[in-house]
Amino acid sequence: MDEQRLEQDLHEACERGNLEQALEWALAAYGPEVMRLMGTVLQDYGRSREAFGRFQADLRRELPEFRWQCSFRPWAYRLARNACFQVTRAPPADMRTAGMPGPPDGPARRPPTEAPSQRTSIRERLRALRESLEPKELLLLLLRVDQRLSWREVAWVMFDGNAPPTDEALDREATALRKQFQHLKAHLRTLGMEEGLITASRADAH
Repeated sequence: MDEQRLEQDLHEACERGNLEQALEWALAAYGPEVMRLMGTVLQDYGRSREAFGRFQADLRRELPEFRWQCSFRPWAYRLARNACFQVTRAPPADMRTAGMPGPPDGPARRPPTEAPSQRTSIRERLRALRESLEPKELLLLLLRVDQRLSWREVAWVMFDGNAPPTDEALDREATALRKQFQHLKAHLRTLGMEEGLITASRADAH
């Protein structure tokens, strides 16, 4: 089923009050890609599953109030984004069960990964550089590059306010995110050149 037809079916199911059917269709269509995105952002299997559980619960709770100010997919990704960031701010499960204090407040740092110089292929080493970004930066790249959301859809996902954004606020957010995206691409090109993964001529071509 193509995305446009799926969006129409989801909308019609919600209008009929058939929320369980809408949830089933949404999770079947978008659940796997949401889980993959969470795995890339969180880099931890247990926390990815915890975030996905939060996402499912939030989807069930929020769906009756969804007013279709945007299409379903970016709205679902917004719930997924919130679930990821809630998990990164929470203490690990073993700390919670043992009664140990969690990490200090503030942006969650990326968990340590294998150094890019230890990777055997250029593609893996480039992926390692990308995954060394902060979760919010990595999420921006994933939404735009991997999931191919439009800039307005990316702005819907990344907008920090609780209330739905106005058109003007959405345009400002999209402009700011586009600039941040260009900065991240330049940063990754620089890292790639320093690692010998990208030549200067190839970087200039982009």
